[in-house]
Amino acid sequence: MRRRAFILALGGAATAWPLAARAQQAAKVPTIGFLGPTTPSSQSQHIAAFVQRLRELGWIEGRDVAIEVRWAEGRDERYAQIANEFVRLKVDVILTHNTLPVLAAKQATSIIPIVFASAGDPVGTGIVASLGRPGGNVTGLSSQATETAGKRLEFLREVVPGLRRLAIIGNVGNPFSVREISEAQVAARTLGLDFDVFEIRRAEDVVPAFEALRDRAEALYVAPDSLLFANRIRINTLALGARLPTMCFNREYVEAGGLLSYGTSFTDHFRRAAGYVDKILRGAKPADLPVEQPTKFDLVINLTTAKALGLVIPTSVLARADEVIE
Repeated sequence: MRRRAFILALGGAATAWPLAARAQQAAKVPTIGFLGPTTPSSQSQHIAAFVQRLRELGWIEGRDVAIEVRWAEGRDERYAQIANEFVRLKVDVILTHNTLPVLAAKQATSIIPIVFASAGDPVGTGIVASLGRPGGNVTGLSSQATETAGKRLEFLREVVPGLRRLAIIGNVGNPFSVREISEAQVAARTLGLDFDVFEIRRAEDVVPAFEALRDRAEALYVAPDSLLFANRIRINTLALGARLPTMCFNREYVEAGGLLSYGTSFTDHFRRAAGYVDKILRGAKPADLPVEQPTKFDLVINLTTAKALGLVIPTSVLARADEVIE
């Protein structure tokens, strides 16, 4: 999706992105290339937070900085295409998030600075050498997703009385999702849960996975991944049809009808990512900017979905929720 279409899609947030002639921008100001793994509608609040923080730091789009935006719409093959396009455009910084898009950008260039607004396990997946000294041209924020897998399952078990059998789905083409699946398996064993893993490689695998897990699970754990995120409405619809409570990492799943999510605040991460971009545009090197850890985790609950599943959310869980959707 081109930049004008992106601006229109953001609606109210679009006021932060005034239009300007691209040729004039390119000649006078630095350019940020944003590789969006999903769609404008699912990330409008994240981008608005990034732009607002940039403005607070003195970077006004169209005056002090240009922003080129491309959306992969959950298609893995688009990551490399967009990253290579940004290299051809000679952008000054590439901003993205999630493991596969970051790895695609890193594969495309070892020169242009890359900032990731989130990555579940940046060291384990080879994005950076270490959190304290990332090295190379990449830095950003860890979402610590794999380290919170146990906490997600604890919440799920509190909400689903007598939970014993769990289904785990994830994109096995994503190295981070593979690690997340492994962490979820470890957590399930610790909690005494039986589980089955159902592998997803493309959108067409979602429906067969649900057919395979039918009558084999009492709840569903969805590993973080852009492909599955792009298909979250389908996943939630199938889960509700199978009467499976769901636990996910992203709040957007719950906004789209999922039951529970627990994970880092991406709005907060995108605000903090603007700080990295600011420092890099002022001369800092990514290798010298340590990867930051999350400071805010959100528990989101959809009471409408709970009612549809015949579940009563314990008051002890409701008291810890950051947001309850009714």
